[in-house]
Amino acid sequence: MSKPVIFTIAASWDDEASVWTGHCDDIPAAADAATLDQLLDKIAAMALDVLPDNHPDLDPSQLYLQITALREAEPAAA
Repeated sequence: MSKPVIFTIAASWDDEASVWTGHCDDIPAAADAATLDQLLDKIAAMALDVLPDNHPDLDPSQLYLQITALREAEPAAA
């Protein structure tokens, strides 16, 4: 059994566009989406498409994606 490989997606909220933008330089892939789940789905699909070219020795079943998300905290409504 191969050891899992974890790639981190750096995501941030774009307030003007109201979308999450994310990228992973290790894959490489970049996308935007309305939700973090949608962003993960998009980048996962891209990762599987480009994996053979960028990481030919990596078994796709051992690929894991981790999202690190950054969003400005907003005060609670009174």
